[in-house]
Amino acid sequence: MFQKAANQDHTKAQCFLGLCYKNGDGVPQNYEKAVELLQKAVDKGFADAQFILGICYYDGNGVPQDFGKAVELFQDAANQGNADAQCNLGACYDNGNGVPKNLEKAVAWYEKAASQGNVRAQCNLGICYFEGFGGYENRKNIKKAIKWLEKAANQGDAQAQYCLGDCYKLYMEIPQHFEKAVEWYQKAANQGDVYAQTELGECYMNGWGVPVSYEKAVEWYQKAANLGHADAQRCLGNCYMKGHGVPKNKDKAEEWLRKAADQGDEMATRLLQFFNYYD
Repeated sequence: MFQKAANQDHTKAQCFLGLCYKNGDGVPQNYEKAVELLQKAVDKGFADAQFILGICYYDGNGVPQDFGKAVELFQDAANQGNADAQCNLGACYDNGNGVPKNLEKAVAWYEKAASQGNVRAQCNLGICYFEGFGGYENRKNIKKAIKWLEKAANQGDAQAQYCLGDCYKLYMEIPQHFEKAVEWYQKAANQGDVYAQTELGECYMNGWGVPVSYEKAVEWYQKAANLGHADAQRCLGNCYMKGHGVPKNKDKAEEWLRKAADQGDEMATRLLQFFNYYD
């Protein structure tokens, strides 16, 4: 049905069928066919096709990778109000891909997309306010960060949930609230976010918002360490070295500390230098 409509120069059908070929939905995946169909819709100014073809250029699927061309297509779609394109254009300015890095422009595009309910843009905008943007510390605004992060976190975005936990744990501009931090870390950790898993381990290790439990700390460190997170590997190695939550085991301690050190973790490297002084 869509093939017939696409052959009859139906713009939406060309875009939809191009997306099917891009993702391999209902047809064998074929990036070249996807690009061909999407380009037909792009030539007629169809915003959804501009966005999807922009992704093809960004990722180098069916065309040579070209960040500049991707930005051009994202811009065309963003100017027509496509929220996904606005978010991706913001990310290009955020990371300096295809355009000079410009955090003010990144925030402006994130805001347009976030206001339309784009979850990824809401999270990214929250992070910009969480960290400060444009190189100015005074652009950090934890209340605005929480506003946007909560919107994304409540829709299940794990990165937003983790960052929201950090807002409640770290910053004095709002009442410090370890219990809320733990609540959001837990949500993100349950989705496999290694940063949240490690922070949740730290909360159990130190009694921040939960009763101290070395065993639960080790459980969460182990999950993140198994996924290659260096901080968690170092913390797990330290637990084996000190016997916190697990029996002391120098071999396992060295194994996990070395994994972290091999990823450039300086603290793990220092611990290994003094490793033989520990009983």
